[in-house]
Amino acid sequence: MATVILQRHGRTTANAGGVLAGRTPGVRLDETGERQARDAAARLAVVPLAALVSSPQERCLQTASYVAAHRPPDAPAPEVEVDEGLAECDYGDWQGSPIAELAKDPLWKVVQQQPSAVRFPGGETLRAMQQRAVDAVRRRDAEVAAAHGDGAVWLAVTHGDIVKALLADALGLHLDLFQRLHADPASLTVIRYTAARPMVLQTNTHSGDLSWLAAPPAAAPAAGAAEGDAVVGGGAGPGTPPPAL
Repeated sequence: MATVILQRHGRTTANAGGVLAGRTPGVRLDETGERQARDAAARLAVVPLAALVSSPQERCLQTASYVAAHRPPDAPAPEVEVDEGLAECDYGDWQGSPIAELAKDPLWKVVQQQPSAVRFPGGETLRAMQQRAVDAVRRRDAEVAAAHGDGAVWLAVTHGDIVKALLADALGLHLDLFQRLHADPASLTVIRYTAARPMVLQTNTHSGDLSWLAAPPAAAPAAGAAEGDAVVGGGAGPGTPPPAL
């Protein structure tokens, strides 16, 4: 299978103002968010992207547009595609409310301690949010691998709770533990899907060289080892030539 980079959108006016934006139209990046998106796009410029997919919310499309605009001349960006499966959680009646007010709601404690039991009033459950995001990413990942090969890398620009839910799935964590994970504005999280299991390669990064993602995945450690097997002892790292047999 392929490798997906999950990018949360840059900081927005709602983030800065302490408001739960949800799917409210017109929420855009603020000045800090634009800088974050540019910095992330510069990191991503060295990575050949087989696909560039975004949530339909404006803040994600803005963030994706920075990635598309900062591709090197010899590596044009693929067209930005919208995937509803990557959309923000439907927070229902909570949408547009100040976080400080929501924290007084009894449901807030359930969101923190047992998210699998949460249905937002007038909105969706967190279990449904996770399932549709996982389905969307795994489906798209398989399509990218079929079209471009197992070494392909693609980018999904989405939202904090979506990144956390996808990361929990990849780590085999119950949804009730997903609040232990974190996804900052414009941060990058890298997951490689294999026939054996997902492998989490990076989480919530803000800086650092990503050129290692341009190299093909490391070869299996020995003859007969299955694709996706964990290397006992840790292995030799990405891009390592296959061992002589």
